[in-house]
Amino acid sequence: MGIYGAINSAVSGLAAQATALENISGNVANSQTTGYKRLDTTFADLVSGGGSTQASQVSGTTFATSRATNSVQGDITSVDVDTYMAINGEGYFVVTQAADVVDGSTTFADETFYTRGGDFERDKQGYLINSSGYYLQGFPLDPNTGNPIGDNPTVVRIENKPLAASATTTVDYQANLPRIPATTDYDGTNDATALLNASVGTGNVAVANNQDFLDSSISGGSLTIYNQNGTAMNVEVRYAKILNEDAGVPQSDTWTMYIGTGGDATNSWYDVGDITFDSSGAMSGLTAGTIGTVNGTGDGFSLASLQIGGTTATNVEISYANNSLTQYSDPEGTASSVSLDQDGFPAGELTSVAVDESGRVIASYSNNQQRAVYEIPLATFEAEQNLKRVDGAAFAATSSSGEADLSGGGQILAKKLELSNADIADEFSKLIITQQAYSANSKIVTSADEMLDSALNMVR
Repeated sequence: MGIYGAINSAVSGLAAQATALENISGNVANSQTTGYKRLDTTFADLVSGGGSTQASQVSGTTFATSRATNSVQGDITSVDVDTYMAINGEGYFVVTQAADVVDGSTTFADETFYTRGGDFERDKQGYLINSSGYYLQGFPLDPNTGNPIGDNPTVVRIENKPLAASATTTVDYQANLPRIPATTDYDGTNDATALLNASVGTGNVAVANNQDFLDSSISGGSLTIYNQNGTAMNVEVRYAKILNEDAGVPQSDTWTMYIGTGGDATNSWYDVGDITFDSSGAMSGLTAGTIGTVNGTGDGFSLASLQIGGTTATNVEISYANNSLTQYSDPEGTASSVSLDQDGFPAGELTSVAVDESGRVIASYSNNQQRAVYEIPLATFEAEQNLKRVDGAAFAATSSSGEADLSGGGQILAKKLELSNADIADEFSKLIITQQAYSANSKIVTSADEMLDSALNMVR
């Protein structure tokens, strides 16, 4: 081949260095692209024909191929957007593209793509879309179990629908009642004066006896519960200690629980039931009252219907589970360590959407409720270096990469972004080498041309 072979080799070197320059320029251009994976350049030689040993062979031409760096993690930075996320470790977000808009609703392409660009934000239709126009996909979660539904991810959409109200079913009650209540009637010496005023009688407290009742009872706290349509009801609790006759011997370890009626024309307080304590201060028995029955587990009262201020709630249970109601001596004479918790809530409007550290999309509502609505899968591949690059720092699966596996991957980091793994300093270092190699190859072409001129001049 001789001089012509040298020219061919140099020209192949020029082409290879041009490919390297193209990769370097693309990497520099995308040095600030979220989730971008740079392309490095690999050079390989093509051996010229010739002898059977290297001694009788000459250096051949070269060619350049791009080398993927998908497995090289970019730096992760903190951001203030609740729906931004980054992947620490391997894996890709599963995304798709919009196909069309029909009657104001977006339809989506059948093809699935994969990206590390986690700058997703909620659009006006409730979809999570990143800056490159890819829509996030995830598994919808069952609202009752919290488990993913189905095997195939769908486009994540959090609509502006209100969260339906949930009626209160259980009130978890905790308190310690004093051995001697410091009621208004208590004279400080005679325990009998601290007990329920005899003029009040038994059962519900009539409006006419309201003041006498207040003077001979103590507050047990209050809380707001909700009925079936989410209407708030203020539950006010009071306790009155009563005289319990046992074989003719006066006993004073029984209390009656009352709930305020909220302005009923006849009664001011409902009689829920009696609670008896043993000598150790532990609850030892319950007796049904006017509106309450002892629940099935014997550790609380069940209210089939509770009407307060004209609003009715049904099937509410007041629970003293785990010995949460006691009677220990208290010098203050008031109910202490009072805690009332209930499980209902009113309807609420969607206020925000966020992603948590477990990779779930969380919807928050104006009623202080949160719901996990989607689980975000991460796709991994047997040969991710063989993925096909597509616009927007995304990839498509190929026969060489294998199918996506949605059962593994790294950790999703909330309010984080993975930056490009292209470093400008490194790219400029490669640029210097590439430029010098290109110049050297061009010099070989020039030298070979001069040698050809010399050979031609020999015959002139």
